[in-house]
Amino acid sequence: MTATFEKTGATQGTLTFSINQDLQKKGLNAAFNKQKGKINVPGFRKGKITRQMFNRMFGEEALYEEAVNAVLEEAFLAALAEVNVESVDQPKFEIKSMEKGKDWELTAEVTTKPEVKLGQYKDLSLTVDVDKTVSDADVEARLEAAQNRMAELVVKDGAAEIGDTVVIDFAGSVDGVEFDGGKANNHSLELGSGQFIPGFEDQLVGHKSGDEVEVTVTFPENYQAEDLAGKEAVFKTTVHEVKSKEIPELDDELAKDIDDTVETVEELKAKYTTELEASKEEEYQDAVENAAIEAVLETATIDEIPNAMIHEEVHRSMNEFLGGMQQQGISPEMYYQLTGTTEDQLHAQHEKDADKRVRTNLVIEAIAAEENFQVAQDEVDAEVADLAEQYGMPVEQIKQLLPESMLEHDIKMKKAIDLITETATVEIKAKKD
Repeated sequence: MTATFEKTGATQGTLTFSINQDLQKKGLNAAFNKQKGKINVPGFRKGKITRQMFNRMFGEEALYEEAVNAVLEEAFLAALAEVNVESVDQPKFEIKSMEKGKDWELTAEVTTKPEVKLGQYKDLSLTVDVDKTVSDADVEARLEAAQNRMAELVVKDGAAEIGDTVVIDFAGSVDGVEFDGGKANNHSLELGSGQFIPGFEDQLVGHKSGDEVEVTVTFPENYQAEDLAGKEAVFKTTVHEVKSKEIPELDDELAKDIDDTVETVEELKAKYTTELEASKEEEYQDAVENAAIEAVLETATIDEIPNAMIHEEVHRSMNEFLGGMQQQGISPEMYYQLTGTTEDQLHAQHEKDADKRVRTNLVIEAIAAEENFQVAQDEVDAEVADLAEQYGMPVEQIKQLLPESMLEHDIKMKKAIDLITETATVEIKAKKD
């Protein structure tokens, strides 16, 4: 095959290519096998007409269109590889000639990846605003949070305060008419948690068990139930119980209850210190990576990005997000219902930074190409093993789901990011006193 590519714009071009006679034969055979089962010919059982008889009755040309469709993708991809061009959108094909006994000539209007001109990406000077040190206060805060998780709710006689839990009945109405979803009995509500409409929880502060309270609130203008948005509602509320948190003393016994791998408070402190140090280090590495990528993007020049790449990134991001939800047992329909959002709103949300994500990927890919990174089979195997462990799936299933070429691409991207971060000089921003 001899293919040519002529640029007609920054990310547009015309690919001229051919379907040779060997590939024509493959396409014609596929087209005939598909068509013969649909033809009734006297003297032949349905589907048993010979190729010779078909050509005599209908002419081989009757198969040309379907033959082209059968091998078009194969011919197109081979032509792209020949001219070293990557298509990022559905091309528009045009058949130029289909003479019998000659190669068929075609053209395709192709949208290509934009050209990336790299600036500096090694030996960068970076500043990050991350404190890697773990203070005693950090450890104490972690211990206090663990104590609070072990707290018990105890009924109290006094008035409710922020942080207390009240057990209530309530019935909401707008203009004296109760609305769907605005009624419940024996509902436990932690005051200050922000679970209810702004203002609701504050109006229960100071009330005791047995009190009846009329809580008046205004639904937010962007409330998910449009018939209630912006309207004033009155909730007739009965307080049955007020409970306060009883936080246990931190001693060795509680430390063992909090974490069964330790025996003492000191061991728990040591474990939390180690975990916090690892978390701070991860936060630091993330900050360095983000700063490095920002610096590389600033010095790189990219031609206009095709809309097709933006759309593909938005849908990839949405599918990844919804896939994560489904792993938690939440279907897309359930997610939209729970959040009061729509597919269009989720699309708009993922569209916000799509341009930057595409630019970042293009630049990192350009660095990987510039450095000519190679990927060994043991690296691919290690990546598959990591993914299998991460998702709790068999190695063979990961291999079936993810082509090796995709895994190699991801490994090259990681190598490019490692290169720009490991060669950078990093300064931690000084804290203001």
